[in-house]
Amino acid sequence: MGRVRFSWKDKALFTPGPLTTSRTVKQAMLCDVGSRDTAFLEVIRDIRERLCRVAGISSSSYTAILMQGSGTFGLEATIGSVIPAGGKLLVAVNGAYGRRLVRIAEVLKIPVTALEWPEEEPVDAGRVEEALRGDRSITHVAVVHCETTTGLINDVEAVGAVAARQKRVFLVDAMSAFGAIALDFEKAGIAFLVSSSNKCLEGVPGFSFILARKEELVRCRGRARSLSLDLFDQYEGLERDGQFRFTPPTHAMLAFQRALEEFEAEGGQAARLARYERNRDVVMEGMLGMGFRSFLRRERQGPIISSFYYPRHPRFEFRRFYDALSRRGYLIYPGKVAQAECFRIGHIGRLEESDMEGLLAAIREVLEELGISVPLTEDA
Repeated sequence: MGRVRFSWKDKALFTPGPLTTSRTVKQAMLCDVGSRDTAFLEVIRDIRERLCRVAGISSSSYTAILMQGSGTFGLEATIGSVIPAGGKLLVAVNGAYGRRLVRIAEVLKIPVTALEWPEEEPVDAGRVEEALRGDRSITHVAVVHCETTTGLINDVEAVGAVAARQKRVFLVDAMSAFGAIALDFEKAGIAFLVSSSNKCLEGVPGFSFILARKEELVRCRGRARSLSLDLFDQYEGLERDGQFRFTPPTHAMLAFQRALEEFEAEGGQAARLARYERNRDVVMEGMLGMGFRSFLRRERQGPIISSFYYPRHPRFEFRRFYDALSRRGYLIYPGKVAQAECFRIGHIGRLEESDMEGLLAAIREVLEELGISVPLTEDA
């Protein structure tokens, strides 16, 4: 039987989430609380208020809704609750997570148009506008902020400006970007933004959250295609008595409250972005110096995660490479790129430049162990 072996030091997670958390975030979970207890209801209230502050939005215009489950649960709750019968969704797709939005709509039997780009190219707001002009039946537009298939950052504000001009409701999957990459909600015309506890805010998995413009949210009453993933009912319950409708992830929320406190203590979004950018720069310099090739051009590479091509070397096998790094205490991520063999290295979580240097040193050791020389080509 497989079993996680606990040690004094966790492996460093170079992933887009779950990710490395601080010891104090983990310690916050060492407390059992009642889900209806006054103290826990205060935690829920505090988290909702802090999320609005992180986003830079007014609680008079927007609200934060907490939803059990992973980020995908939050996305499905949003898509299934905000698009009315007779509505239609356009998704700007340039990676696996855009395709996931399309698949959610298809499963929910919501008419959907996938407007696609190559995975190495950002979404073009001009093409989105053309599509909206050409199909007046489209009522909602969705885009992924950081497409973690590759690490590419899409221009959410440009797409949102198009949606506003064309009078469509705008949805943003900001799963891997919220808390690190700033967004002006008003400028972008964001009606609904979805993210998760275990990404740039450095909590643990267990719930997602939706930042919703109230004037759009109130139109969602009775639209939901699911009982448990009813966004409006979840909002009403939180507003009425501060409680989740169904059992909340109490320990994950205690950890998240602590994570939000640490986010503010670090200096907020700007400070967190700066740390992630430093991490990325160290990794990119080191990987390119070893002969690895980045999937994205430098100017398109975001600070969240980077994709690298497999070396063109007969001795390279990703599983052996991964396992050898894991034995040294470093976990990287398999690739998601559809048309190329890649792996990914995340730059987020409670990691510093020294952790990036440690990973690079481990990669050099593993290449030597596997007999893979630099440059990483077949004729090396």
